[in-house]
Amino acid sequence: MQHFFSVKDAGNLSAAVAEAIDLKKNIANFSTLGKGKTIGLIFFNSSLRTRLSTQKAAINLGMSVISMNVGSDGWKLEMEDGAVMNGDAAEHVKDAARVIGAYCDIIAVRSFAELKNREKDYAEEVLKSFMKYASVPIINLESSTLHPLQSFADLITIEEHKKVARPKVVLTWAPHPKALPQAVPNSFVEWMKNADVDFVVTNPEGYNLAPEFMDGVKLERNQNEAFKGADFIYAKNWSSYTSYGEILSTDPAWTVSSDKMALTNNAKFMHCLPVRRNVVVNDDVIDSENSIIIAQAANRVTSAQLVIKRILEGR
Repeated sequence: MQHFFSVKDAGNLSAAVAEAIDLKKNIANFSTLGKGKTIGLIFFNSSLRTRLSTQKAAINLGMSVISMNVGSDGWKLEMEDGAVMNGDAAEHVKDAARVIGAYCDIIAVRSFAELKNREKDYAEEVLKSFMKYASVPIINLESSTLHPLQSFADLITIEEHKKVARPKVVLTWAPHPKALPQAVPNSFVEWMKNADVDFVVTNPEGYNLAPEFMDGVKLERNQNEAFKGADFIYAKNWSSYTSYGEILSTDPAWTVSSDKMALTNNAKFMHCLPVRRNVVVNDDVIDSENSIIIAQAANRVTSAQLVIKRILEGR
């Protein structure tokens, strides 16, 4: 594995999940694999689970970790090739990425969508600039359009908790007071399309995800219909793709409630966190015995560790 940007870099998903679960059981077997190696965690945005889980995963493999917040710890970076840098950006990404690559054996980057210009966000200029200019492997810690480590952790969690060979998995839009990127739902759709699951997406009018992700995926407008017989319910908000970055609805009827969960096949509840309680999902659902949000969050270490392990073994 050279870079880890999307599901395409994971190879066979069944094999990847099996390897990750085995690694989780035998952490000590690879505790010196990364000895003498350094991973740099570069954050353009705030983080809790991503920062801590990736750090722990690297430490489990014997690596040293350097973490940097670009906004507060470093210069503002210019991304455009050929730019006349007479504005507020003091350093170009082609210089910064090369320098960080000289210090680190792996670079992991997190950079959200700005939700102002869809074409610019979907071009993924930050991650692709690091992949272009740094001479070391790049890991996507969440980009403008994708969050592959989260989706990998989600798939591991589903595998560990499923009760049937081919479970029904439902991704449901939920209300939120802020406009959020499409990275988590895009990525989850991408991974579920490649997994052995019966997959359904449900969202209101105006909230369809990008066509390249939804191609071949069942879309159900009626949330109650979508929930019927489901084994896993994954709740997530995203802003509009067509009216890019806009909030078209905050309809509380889409909040995940115990009444809606009663329509399912005793489904497990999932969310990537952080979550707006009693907006996205009610307390009695997220605090129930069927909620697997903590197991899901814990598997962020597992997914990151497997990716880092594969990169180290490939070097």
